[in-house]
Amino acid sequence: MADGEKHHHHLFHHHKDEEKPEAEAVVYSETTYSGDGYGTGYSETTTAVIAEPEKDYAKEERHHKHKEHMGELGAVAAGAFALHEKHKIEKDPEHAHRHKIEEEIAAAARVGAGGYVFHEHHEKKEAKEERKEHEGKHHHHLF
Repeated sequence: MADGEKHHHHLFHHHKDEEKPEAEAVVYSETTYSGDGYGTGYSETTTAVIAEPEKDYAKEERHHKHKEHMGELGAVAAGAFALHEKHKIEKDPEHAHRHKIEEEIAAAARVGAGGYVFHEHHEKKEAKEERKEHEGKHHHHLF
């Protein structure tokens, strides 16, 4: 590696943002002269406008789809754990109260994961609509 370069190792995530070029700034500079008889002078105005990179609508849609699937996995896992704890109540009557509480917590986690799935499904639909509007395929029906 050359001097000054940094190489980052990521265990699970490979961030491609480091490889993308920065948005270029468009600079506008203006120098004006004012001579009104009382005083003269130059004034300089510089304005920098940074152009936003174009939004990747398909990537956002895939991102929400992935999160939706992860939420589904979480809901299934929480449901399986709730069933496991329900089974433990019968097998371990000494600690039945503890297993009952853990079953209820897992059931609540499953409901929460289901809500998260619903939210991400809605976000995915919005991203899909944004993509279609951006592509110009979205038509509003008046009747």
